[in-house]
Amino acid sequence: MSAARFVVSGKVQGVFFRASARDRALALGLRGFAKNLPDGRVEVLAAGDDAAIDELAAWLREGPPMARVDDLERMPARDDEAGEGFVTG
Repeated sequence: MSAARFVVSGKVQGVFFRASARDRALALGLRGFAKNLPDGRVEVLAAGDDAAIDELAAWLREGPPMARVDDLERMPARDDEAGEGFVTG
């Protein structure tokens, strides 16, 4: 088990990015959250299987159809930050 924090830049708010990220993360068996940041970016924290986190990262680079991802930052995170389930905020 591991965890990663992602910050996604581009047209990522108001395009169902968080809900789509939640759906993808849950399908991959991940825990964590996706939330809007005040500067227009989205933060995603995911914990679980390394391969599932990598698969989520690949999806985050594209996002849902209405999104435009300009940049994806990946940073280490602690597993205990993820909580239970996967929530949006």
